[in-house]
Amino acid sequence: MNTIAYILYLFITYIITVRVGFIFYRNGRVFILELLHRDVQLTDFINRILLTGYYLLNLGYAALMLRSWDTIHTWTALLLSIVTMTGKIMLTLAVIHFCNMTVIYFFGKRNNHFVNSKI
Repeated sequence: MNTIAYILYLFITYIITVRVGFIFYRNGRVFILELLHRDVQLTDFINRILLTGYYLLNLGYAALMLRSWDTIHTWTALLLSIVTMTGKIMLTLAVIHFCNMTVIYFFGKRNNHFVNSKI
């Protein structure tokens, strides 16, 4: 039963990670662009790096989580395991998003301070 759980878990995690990553990538670009004073080239560079790092970190974490699973003997345990592990991944996504936005906010704030001090 563990094989079924692994396949379902990795499929759900992949779908969530890719979908959420694309939403962050698309909508985050506007936010980053504003913080970087319309520097399109730097914005696109940072946005691509954030997306790549996001995918690598989340999919790698999802794969490592497979090691922590106990042997599954019942369908109830299978469902519970998938829900628990998927919940951990979604919490990880939220923390990563919060950290990225915090770093970008402070980077933009520092950049604003630097630009305002030159005027």
